[in-house]
Amino acid sequence: MKRWKSLLVLLVLLLPAFATPQTASPADAMALEQQGKLPEAVEAWRAVTEHNPQDAGAVASLGVALARETKYKEAAAAYRRAIALNPRLPGIQLNLGLAEYKRGQFEAAIPPLKAALLQEPRNMQARILLGLSCYGAKRFMEAVKYLEPAANADPANPELRQVLAQSCLQAKEYPCAQEQFRQLLRQNPDSAPAHMLLGQALDGLQKTREAIAEYEAAAKVSPQEPGVNFSLGYMYWKLHQYDDARRYFQSELSLDPNHAQALAYLGDIDWKNNNPDVALALFKRALRGSQDLRIVYVDLGALYMQQKNYKEAQAALLRAVALNPDLPDAHYQLGRLYQAIGNTADAEKELRKVRELHENAEEGLVGKMHASEPPSNPK
Repeated sequence: MKRWKSLLVLLVLLLPAFATPQTASPADAMALEQQGKLPEAVEAWRAVTEHNPQDAGAVASLGVALARETKYKEAAAAYRRAIALNPRLPGIQLNLGLAEYKRGQFEAAIPPLKAALLQEPRNMQARILLGLSCYGAKRFMEAVKYLEPAANADPANPELRQVLAQSCLQAKEYPCAQEQFRQLLRQNPDSAPAHMLLGQALDGLQKTREAIAEYEAAAKVSPQEPGVNFSLGYMYWKLHQYDDARRYFQSELSLDPNHAQALAYLGDIDWKNNNPDVALALFKRALRGSQDLRIVYVDLGALYMQQKNYKEAQAALLRAVALNPDLPDAHYQLGRLYQAIGNTADAEKELRKVRELHENAEEGLVGKMHASEPPSNPK
């Protein structure tokens, strides 16, 4: 029995040093990573950093292992610790930016990615990630600045050009957007989304007829593409061709019976056609789908004023102004309302505001269509 106990003690002493995380070395941790044993590698790197908390390289390696396990929040925290220890550690800023990007924290990703690009101006991965992070953070002009050189360097990457084109569009750089979408269509003439987005750019350039042609091309390629019928309806509505607009809004509703914007604009057409009861029912349906439909509040203000329901009219018009104070129609209606109730000072203030605003101020399709999310796995 004593002999077996002696052998057991000897076997324990002969176990390799990395058998327990508390005694792991960097070489042991890297070996575990190479074997694909990521949870064990993370624990080994934790043990290394606990043993030597000032080792920036080990802390950064812990971040890499955590990122490989898709634990991006923990990875980002490890990278920040490593940067505090050694801000010049190669690749650390890029790794931190990538971790923040991967977890959807686009604003947080921007500073380290800017630092990475400053360190390596030719690093295309850092440039693309920085552009995509700016896009995700809705800093569209900055996104254009970083993505345009990257897209020109990789003309065969349609995903990258698509994000650049949408950045131009959201930044209201319509000629830039037009050129990018035309390039996408040269690569794939049957892309309904590209036709639609080019239509948005043309609409922004006040080329409504050309925009309609692009949307009609999209509808021909993909008649059930979400939003294509609404957009056609909206552009005909802008041209005051209400019968054509109604037809397309109804087509959108046949695909999505709760499409809030289509309901709102159908209601506006009925209000203009002196059908207030039909319009009111459509407005109520629209507001069940979205509380941010400015056109509904403008029309409700006018409708309630007609009914001499001034309290409800004022609430609706103030909501319209809050949604966009730079369009004159709600201010004009408020001025009329204040005149009706004898509030001369506020009436003059609102009507003066109308005169200050541009006469041709109007909302384009860009404000109604949401930008898509940046890719989760950028190439």
